[in-house]
Amino acid sequence: MPPTLSPEEIEAIAKGEHGDPFAVLGPHLVNVGGSTATVVRAFLPDAQQVMVLPADRPNEVKPMDRVHREGFFEAMISPRRTHFAYRLCVVDRQGRTVEVEDPYRFPPALSEYDLYLMGEGTHLRNYERLGAHAMKLEGVAGVNFAVWAPNANRVSVVGDFNDWDGRRHPMRNHPGSGIWEIFVPGLGEGALYKFEIKARSGEAIALKADPYAFAFEPAPRTASIVCDIDSYRWADEAWIEARDRRNPLERPLAIYEVHLGSWMRVPGEANRFLTYRELAHKLADYVIEMGYTHVELLPVSEHPFYGSWGYQTIGYFAPTCRYGTPADFMHFVDHLHQRGIGVILDWVPAHFPRDAHGLVYFDGTHLYEHADPRKGDQKEWGTLAFNYGRKEVANFLLSNALFWLDRYHLDGLRVDAVSSMVYLDYSRKPGEWIPNVYGGNESLEAIAFLRRFNEVAYERHPGVITIAEESTAWPLVSRPTYMGGLGFGLKWNMGWMHDMLAYMSLDPVHRSFHHSMLTFGLLYAFTENFVLPLSHDEVVYGKGSLLGKMPGDIWQRFANLRCLYAYMYGHPGKKLLFMGGEFGQWREWDHDQSLDWHLLEDGPYHTGMQRLARDLNGLYRSQPALFEVDFDAAGFEWIDCQDWQQSVVSFLRRAKNPSDFVVFVCNFTPVPRFGHRIGVPLGGYYREQLNTDASLYGGSNLGNAGVVAAEPIPAHGRPFSLVLTLPPLTTVVFKPASAES
Repeated sequence: MPPTLSPEEIEAIAKGEHGDPFAVLGPHLVNVGGSTATVVRAFLPDAQQVMVLPADRPNEVKPMDRVHREGFFEAMISPRRTHFAYRLCVVDRQGRTVEVEDPYRFPPALSEYDLYLMGEGTHLRNYERLGAHAMKLEGVAGVNFAVWAPNANRVSVVGDFNDWDGRRHPMRNHPGSGIWEIFVPGLGEGALYKFEIKARSGEAIALKADPYAFAFEPAPRTASIVCDIDSYRWADEAWIEARDRRNPLERPLAIYEVHLGSWMRVPGEANRFLTYRELAHKLADYVIEMGYTHVELLPVSEHPFYGSWGYQTIGYFAPTCRYGTPADFMHFVDHLHQRGIGVILDWVPAHFPRDAHGLVYFDGTHLYEHADPRKGDQKEWGTLAFNYGRKEVANFLLSNALFWLDRYHLDGLRVDAVSSMVYLDYSRKPGEWIPNVYGGNESLEAIAFLRRFNEVAYERHPGVITIAEESTAWPLVSRPTYMGGLGFGLKWNMGWMHDMLAYMSLDPVHRSFHHSMLTFGLLYAFTENFVLPLSHDEVVYGKGSLLGKMPGDIWQRFANLRCLYAYMYGHPGKKLLFMGGEFGQWREWDHDQSLDWHLLEDGPYHTGMQRLARDLNGLYRSQPALFEVDFDAAGFEWIDCQDWQQSVVSFLRRAKNPSDFVVFVCNFTPVPRFGHRIGVPLGGYYREQLNTDASLYGGSNLGNAGVVAAEPIPAHGRPFSLVLTLPPLTTVVFKPASAES
């Protein structure tokens, strides 16, 4: 019989140019000579012969006619409904025979409700539908692929399974939603794939990684991998249940910031990375020994350039394969939870890289990014900003945030580069940005997105923490959205960090003239819920290490850093320290090398610094005065903030029970102070809780013999006072002996 299609339609399939392949391929009812028949069509470029094997009539084998030289086949069979089960018997060009399922006989796997929610931008678990999912459809095992590409003329899934030939598996288009999908029988976990996209604009065909892929090939290869993330069996129920009952703002939060690829390596094995499973045990042991409550990971989502540290993400739903599989990363989180350690992840919804296989110009248009470079170009990093005003893009990011909390049980997300999101003129000169509809420089769409992100995160996971890296004075970052805030739980206190590092880098002889740098932070300390960060950003790009910033000889450098750390733990706000800082690494952080653990074998200074970091965490976690009232002025009182000539400050920290307090005194000069009097509210003995000049920390062991009695002599507006010996470059901490638990 002659073909039932026009030569133009057959040619379009053969050339991979047909925009609606399901209207052509597979089974269809046709009218032949006034009667209804069923025609089955298939495009199989490698086939020499093809036969249709109906499931309901196994003896009714029907050879298919080749109607196009490239491998377009069709067969007329006795009438059936348009949807029925059959297989294709294929003889390839080498004479091999195989029976296969025809992808074009299967109905859509996506429901109308899924498509409606995706189009509306409210499908907060669209990662369960888009991407690649191993499943059974009508009892047949395979993988369903789905991708959003509304401006494509044709989308195909390609991989090893079809010789990366985009003509073989063109996908079904769902008009109105921009979603393309296809069920490919016979595929399973481990299959490599990409989406081949032909744009309506006539742009060159693009090979794109799956935005929703759960796994990727190791760089420099860029294919996505079909991966099952549902089979891992978690054992952290007790942790999650307890976490969701607690208020993290009233709990100790001592964060150890970690880059997994350079925390520790294996020098004897070509300096290889530790795997997620190796890291789980080694890092948990170390964090427990050091007393940290949480680790914060630089982004682990898949990134093509290792030197971006993960901040230029391609695979938003895939933990990087550099350290193992998704199941391995689940084990990492699960193990830390079972050891009592929380896991926070750096998350990057601000921008994405320009790699050709990524989100850029995804369907031949500026789909995820803005078309106008005055909105889309993120000049500081050479990346592209997300278009938060497009509801599908906002939905992509919202579902991604929930994905990490839902599927990987993470305890918090620290949102990178919030300032670049909320300011339209961030890192842009006049004329390089477009004001909002009111003429301002605020990104109304990004603000709405961040508020919605925080609302859904806390609604679904009440015990998690969202943290903003926001470096300006944007108001109400960590205030609820109903108050007009952005809704974050915490905000990095970048101002405190910059002031303190600038102050500490001064020669102590000059510090008296910059005393306000010590005290200025308390003027705004309670305007937000702050984290005090000494982060990775301060030990890269020629800034040197924290220890390297300190002035003086070797003894003074270590003493300065010990004094700073203890001041930080007394200051209101949660705590964060980047790896290596806890033992005083000399050199700047290098992502290609392990931390310099050998320094702990080089004498007392590094081991003393590490011991101090451990003891500070122990003191912090044991004293409610240091964490219960971090974000209210009731938890802090200056004793003396005006002793600028001697560069000494002293203050109280109080718990919810105001009679539970500790006293901090900091001497930021290398001059010991004898007979230094400070006022205190109670009489009796005060026991020394910590002295950063102790010999076990590498200090000179000057101090107050562990205890001092309050005298009934008023000072600093208080009825009693302590007369102290202040060692050089030291912080000392006291607590009334009567209040010790």
